[in-house]
Amino acid sequence: MANPLSLFLFLFLNVAAAPRGGADGPDPCAGRRIHIRRVPPRFNADLLRHCGADAFPLADASAAATSAPPCESLANHGLGPRTHPRSRSWYRTDARLLEPFFHRRVLERGCLADDPARADAVFVPYYAALDALPYVLDPVLLDASARHGAELAEFLARDQPRILARRRGHDHFLVVSGSAWDYAQPPGAEPRMWGTTSLLRLPELANFTFLTLESRIWPWQEHAIPHLTSFHPASLPHLRAWFARARRSRRSTLMLFAGGVSRPSRPNIRGSILAECANRTDACAVVDCSGGKCSHDPGRYMRAMLKAKFCLEPPGDTPTRRSTFDAILAGCVPVFFEDLAARSQYGWHLPPARYDEFSVHIPKETVVFGGVSVAETLEAVPEAEVRRMRKRVLEMAPRVVYRRHGSTDELRGAVKDAVDLAVDGVLRRIRRRTRAQEEVRLERIYAMEDDSVET
Repeated sequence: MANPLSLFLFLFLNVAAAPRGGADGPDPCAGRRIHIRRVPPRFNADLLRHCGADAFPLADASAAATSAPPCESLANHGLGPRTHPRSRSWYRTDARLLEPFFHRRVLERGCLADDPARADAVFVPYYAALDALPYVLDPVLLDASARHGAELAEFLARDQPRILARRRGHDHFLVVSGSAWDYAQPPGAEPRMWGTTSLLRLPELANFTFLTLESRIWPWQEHAIPHLTSFHPASLPHLRAWFARARRSRRSTLMLFAGGVSRPSRPNIRGSILAECANRTDACAVVDCSGGKCSHDPGRYMRAMLKAKFCLEPPGDTPTRRSTFDAILAGCVPVFFEDLAARSQYGWHLPPARYDEFSVHIPKETVVFGGVSVAETLEAVPEAEVRRMRKRVLEMAPRVVYRRHGSTDELRGAVKDAVDLAVDGVLRRIRRRTRAQEEVRLERIYAMEDDSVET
């Protein structure tokens, strides 16, 4: 297991070893150079020490029951322990560790620039979700949650201020392992809402691009990237072997719901699904993930998903779900009940124009208030169409995979994964904004344009 200090040293000592663009012929790094901002370890590596503190545990939710060692989620550079000793690609991954994992992957890419003046983008390796833990878990610090990220902002403005001033922050980006809603509480809100901070409301960071697991629709400063799953292949044969298994899996269940099973106090889509599944046990399977049962046990739900034709993805506390990406990896056709669940979120990874090819949309209002049966709707889909959608969803699946760090050149050359596409997307967005700055077209800097393709 890697301890926080050794992980920190590994990350930063290996910056110098990262490949750079070649000097001869066309520049392969033109428009793609990233400078990784040097920040004190209190903003990243030191935060991993929270996992060993009684007040802010980062250990698995099941640790108390299983006597799992604290900090076991830090194994394999943040991927967590393997699901079993012979596992090559599956890990008990803690989604809160997306930030150090993404940092590790950025360090591996080519086209890194030591000189920020030569960089097209600046990556800030701040582990924001981990830094938020004291504010969201300690009642004493609740009233101070508006300060989340303020020390980082002050450091960036004070240390080598020319880096930030060069493009007024429009070329900066960072990753936040959580929903944007959890970091967007107005700074002056009284009383403070438990479980949220004001990171995205800090004026000093207003021009940064935030990569979040779920975005708000109207702010232009953030973009959603796929939730972290437990599948992290390190080679192309491992990737292909899993998808071959998903393709040939016999699917005897019409539809599956994996999630919390507590009945809501008022009518909503999740309650309607649970009621229908209780009445249609011949067509619907339910995997109970209440109380974090599925958080670090992918076998609990992936085996069921491999046997299902459709996976139901109703919104919960927020519109998006990690289960959506688990379903895609399993070749289980996702069924959405609102566009906010995915279509309007993950344009860099799942093109909005293609959703009808690999998913089903049933408006939640028609189910909750209109008497529409989810099972009957899905039973009406011709089997040939189901097979076609399954083929398309598995074609999309590599785009939402977070491959393992240190993966083979063959895999990296054959497939662009979730990190690759996120970096491509943020570079496109930064190019558009900095070009608008240079042309003094300020309205285009803040435009809510589709940047899923180069313009």
